[in-house]
Amino acid sequence: MKNPTNNENNIETNFKEKMTYGEYLQLDSLLSSQNRLSGHHDEMLFIVIHQVSELWMKLILHELNAAIEAIKKDHLSVSFKKLARVSQIQFQIIQAWDVLSTLTPSEYLEFRDSLGSASGFQSYQYRLIEFALGYKSDFILKIYEKDTELHQKLEQAYRAPSLYDVSISALKRAGFDISDDILKRDVSKAYTFDESVHKAWKEVYLNTEDHWDLYQLAEKLVDIEDRFQQWRFRHMKTVERIIGFKTGTGGSSGVHYLK
Repeated sequence: MKNPTNNENNIETNFKEKMTYGEYLQLDSLLSSQNRLSGHHDEMLFIVIHQVSELWMKLILHELNAAIEAIKKDHLSVSFKKLARVSQIQFQIIQAWDVLSTLTPSEYLEFRDSLGSASGFQSYQYRLIEFALGYKSDFILKIYEKDTELHQKLEQAYRAPSLYDVSISALKRAGFDISDDILKRDVSKAYTFDESVHKAWKEVYLNTEDHWDLYQLAEKLVDIEDRFQQWRFRHMKTVERIIGFKTGTGGSSGVHYLK
């Protein structure tokens, strides 16, 4: 019988002067960042789930910002790949709640006090995603005043056009009659229903062959919105399962706030 390793003579084993997988990914730093404050076994699960989610959110922002820039330049086909990737990442984050839900209320209580006032409510990347998708709320910015650089980054994102704002502008450039009140509005305020935008999207859906790129863009937006709602629902149900209706660690009303 042939030795299966005979065909693998070219596998690299000498890394004395070459970069390794671990060095490229900076695994020493990454894997040493799970520091339990309570020493409780299940705190590791809690930390890892949230760190993994933050990494996925970093990639979501990377793709959303690139998609926004592509749409601004009418490179809609370029944006589709990036927005489709966002939807797939969202699916991964939704599934993460199933893992966290294996944490029981009694287990969570064993280390909850170690969190102090730290809460997912304070996730600045989540707020950046909200801003990028068009959900703007200025009171959120107060949470980040402790870090001047971070506060400026959030302020900039807060005042920047969202994914939906640039999509509406794309409708205008495609020849649709979009109200100037929408096109010139303060984009730091969340979009509210506008009849001209409604009529434009309706026309896109009634004549998909004539507006195929805009139709695909609309479907990508719907996909992202759908999974964002799924993520929020799974978040709420997981919190409800683990802490019930107690106040959240960040001071919110917990499940009632999430609802």
